[in-house]
Order: sequence, then C-alpha cells, then structure tokens
Amino acid sequence: MISKWISRQHLIGMLGAVALFTAQAAFANGPIGEHVNHLSDNIDDYTQEVKWLNTEVEAMITRYQQGGVKEANPELLVENWEAVKFHSAIETNYVPVYASIWQGLFGVKGALEEQASIEEIRKQQQFLAESLWQALGAVKLAAQYQDKGLTEHVTTTVENPSNSLEALDAIDNRLNRVVAKYAEKLPKEAVTIVHDTYLNLFEGVEGELIALDANLVEDLEKDFNVTLPQAIQNGGTVDEVRQVVNTMLGKLDTAYALLEKSAEARKDVF
Repeated sequence: MISKWISRQHLIGMLGAVALFTAQAAFANGPIGEHVNHLSDNIDDYTQEVKWLNTEVEAMITRYQQGGVKEANPELLVENWEAVKFHSAIETNYVPVYASIWQGLFGVKGALEEQASIEEIRKQQQFLAESLWQALGAVKLAAQYQDKGLTEHVTTTVENPSNSLEALDAIDNRLNRVVAKYAEKLPKEAVTIVHDTYLNLFEGVEGELIALDANLVEDLEKDFNVTLPQAIQNGGTVDEVRQVVNTMLGKLDTAYALLEKSAEARKDVF
C-alpha cells in the first residue's frame, strides 16, 4: 500500500513518479526470489548486475559495428535481463521504472535489428542505462524503508483491499503494471489487466465515489473501458500509453483525496 512506503507527494519529489508498491501477484518471469525481502543484503549484487548488463549492451553494440546484426545477437538483451536477480528486485518495488527498462531493452533491440544509425543506437543505449541506474536508486531507497520495517513482506498473494482507499492504491499499482506489460510487448496481457482492474477493483468503489463526484467516475469509466484499451490496441508508443495512465493516476489521486476527506468527515460525526 502506497501510504506504508511514503506519501505520494514526497515520492513524486524524490523519484519523479508514483507507485512504489509492496505485494503483487503474477510476476512477469516466474516466481520471485526470497532476496527481495532482504534488499540491503543484496545491493552489492544488484549493483554488479547493473554494471554487467550495461557492459553486455556495450559489447553487443561493438559486435554490431564489427559484424552486423547476426553477430550482435540482440535477443540476448532480454535473456540477460531476465537472468539477473535485479529483475525481480525492481519489479517488486518500482513498476514505473521497471517499464522504462523494458522500453529501453526493446529500444536497443529494435535499433540493432533495424540497422539504425550508430547515433540512434547510442541514444537508445543511454536511455536504457539511465533507466537501470534509476532503478538501482529506487531499490536502494526501498531497502532503507524495508530495514526500518516500513514495508510489507513481498508475497505472491493477490491484493485483497479491505476498504476503498486500499482499493485505489491497488488500482494505482495495476495501472503502472499495464505500462510495464505493454513495454514488455504483451498488449493482450496489458488489456486484460485493465479490464480485470475495472471489474474487480474500480467497480467496488464506484458507488461511494459517485456520491462525491459523479463526473469523475464517468471520466474514469471511459478511461478504463475506452481510452486506455484503445491506446494499447492501436499500437501507440510506450510513452503514449504511459501518458494515458498518468492522466488516470491524476484522477485517481483526486478520488483518493475525496474518499479520504469523506472518511474523516464520517469519523468526526461519530
């Protein structure tokens, strides 16, 4: 739950995005390792893995310059990423930059396969490297909060919100995961998450929200059922899908504030 990590406003200031989270189900590439519950003990390993990944990308570009696409073997980009422990460390702690890493991986891969200019390949390489180092910073921050006991133990249990505020936190998490799945070139899975999130989470808070702001609910219903699915199905860029999601997250922040204010008002009455 976001509130157990750090306030939304503070997190935006520190990391430039929202949605640090703790427990999630259905990770992209099989079960997560226990190491994600002992982040501080593994920071050195994660750091070495990030260095290794960047070194491998550089070596791949060198092979491309010397022998072309076949020699470069761009398929190794995804294989290397899925092989490191850091993969699940960032996936379980900061989904937005996790999505950026996938965007960077496919950016380099696509540039190599399309035999783009070396300038374009370097541009994609830089984006990937920046995403990896940003991810390492996020994991280091997560480790600090974990050490202070401010995070929950990561499990593979599906979120089961007990109130509307927790449901909105879960929706935030799911929407960021939509961007991640789209960046992973899994559009059908991304759309499935959108539909499931609407049916299993958002519909549960609609009644309470309608009484507070019916227009906001109508806007979000359109976003869930039309705007976001269409952005995915029309094959837009990752940034375009991310923009739709960010707009939705802003509306959900408004909904969160309304529900929070309503809960405080009820508390004052009783």
